[in-house]
Amino acid sequence: MTVLRAGLIGDHISQTRLPAALDLMCRAHDMQLEFELIDTADRPDFDFARCVDGLRAQGWTGVTVTHPYKTDAAQYAGAGMQPDVSGLGAANTLLFGAQVRGFNTDFTGFLAAWRATMADQPVGRVAMAGAGGVARALGPALAHLGATQITIWDMSYDRAADLADMIGPCAEAVASDDAPAAIAKAQGLVNATPLGMTYHPGTAFAANLIGPQRWAFDAVYTPTDTEFLKACGRGGLTVLSGFDLFRHMAIRSFAAYTGLQPDPAEVLPLLQPLRPQ
Repeated sequence: MTVLRAGLIGDHISQTRLPAALDLMCRAHDMQLEFELIDTADRPDFDFARCVDGLRAQGWTGVTVTHPYKTDAAQYAGAGMQPDVSGLGAANTLLFGAQVRGFNTDFTGFLAAWRATMADQPVGRVAMAGAGGVARALGPALAHLGATQITIWDMSYDRAADLADMIGPCAEAVASDDAPAAIAKAQGLVNATPLGMTYHPGTAFAANLIGPQRWAFDAVYTPTDTEFLKACGRGGLTVLSGFDLFRHMAIRSFAAYTGLQPDPAEVLPLLQPLRPQ
């Protein structure tokens, strides 16, 4: 039996559903999954490159990467980043071999999740909180879908400005103090920060600013019903959750690891019970 040996590197990852999702797909293809969580939250001296070097030496198939190491993962993959995501500066899946190959299934997964939930609804103007690893996938994906403007703010203005430059003319960076004005003008709201996660409660969007927009997306999926998305639901916005992204991301991560292409129509319902409560 073919063995897929992989894991997840990131901070505060004990509640991830990725091992269960990959196991479901492995079983459907008569494969065995060996998966290890590498939680770095209490490891201030963690060295990403040294860790990945060790995993390769142990014969792992590859590794999935989450906050805060997605830019490190892209740098590690270097020229091995796949052409469709080579300009993002972030990777969430590394496939080992003679040359490490880097994938960003946040990018491809978000495109699929948007089309499945929003169909041909226009993206319009977007206000996005956060400019870290997941934002480097979401921003370009929104531009690819036709966003007319993407306004970004972050704790680091320089990081937001760098992301806006990478996305192109439709994107701009603003100071955090200018975020309320951007939110008021937006058709869509995107949370690309850790705010709302179980270990990091709160929201990047004040509830009194939510209502005139059309749609919202939260990259957080544990819990799925974040304070932000609850406020958006009360405001009548169409909501795309982090779990919607997770399911499509998981399918594409399995494909990256194995070269197999599961049918989303068959797999998505199987993954639905993994939705965090």
